[in-house]
Amino acid sequence: MIGLPLVYLLVGFMFTAFAAMSAGDKANPKRFGNAAFWGLFAISFLFGDSLGDLGNGFLVVALALLAGTGRLGVGQPATTTGEERVQMAQRFGLKLFLPALLIPVIVLLGTFAFKALTWNGQHVVDPKQATLVSLALAAIVAAILAQRLFGQPATSPLQEGRRLIDLVGWAAMLPQMLAALGAVFALAGVGQTIGDITLAITPIDSRLAVVVAYCAGMALFTVMMGNAFAAFPVMTAGIGLPLVIGRFGGDPAVVCAIGMLSGFCGTLLTPLAANFNLVPAALLQLKNRYAVIQAQAPTAVLMLLINMVLMYVLAFR
Repeated sequence: MIGLPLVYLLVGFMFTAFAAMSAGDKANPKRFGNAAFWGLFAISFLFGDSLGDLGNGFLVVALALLAGTGRLGVGQPATTTGEERVQMAQRFGLKLFLPALLIPVIVLLGTFAFKALTWNGQHVVDPKQATLVSLALAAIVAAILAQRLFGQPATSPLQEGRRLIDLVGWAAMLPQMLAALGAVFALAGVGQTIGDITLAITPIDSRLAVVVAYCAGMALFTVMMGNAFAAFPVMTAGIGLPLVIGRFGGDPAVVCAIGMLSGFCGTLLTPLAANFNLVPAALLQLKNRYAVIQAQAPTAVLMLLINMVLMYVLAFR
């Protein structure tokens, strides 16, 4: 059965290629740091199950040391120049968007088709992972189509991929790390600790106070975690369920929905939400890497205040 192991294998080979290309990039003074970083990242996908918890822990520490000590730099991949891209844009026009637009189409069709595809009564693709398998297939098909359609060298998808991953740098792996951190926090009972702290500093006889604590806590914890989905089980277990819902009888659907939206306000304010806030600035090569956060901050604060009012009004009708 085709599932995540095959997807991990493909991703591992991709980062192995990035590491090898980085090592051979003599124009980058930090090429060996890049090679080591992406090589270790590739190992995590290729051999993570075999390394065990301790081995993966050392691997993560090594990745953090490489990133934290400034060993990563932007390379000079063998790709098109700015002038060549302008010429291609003028030559191909809207055709340039075909490979990118093909990806969501393949993912959508594959998600439904793979769940129903069987052979001798067995699923060919793991139904639970049909979307991720479809995404991997879509990326391969789009890369091949782009290479054929625009007459680029066979290595161009990997070279362009390395160019983008060098621009993003260590921030590319933050979503994966933060998702794991959220699960660790939930299992460690951080939610109960948060609840105890809240009980100590919040007037729990005030409905308004616990609503403000929950919404603000979701935003602040998301700022620290970088992911509202990681903050949600912690804050809901600590404040949402026992106080807002349990003590004051708030509507669970309203409380949870507005609570998540409050967390998303925190997403707009944190560099840890790298895929939203740092990656765009890196890809656009903005001088201020926090420009996206600064532009979003007023909206985030206003929406958080509105969320508090909405929860107080709607959850207790």
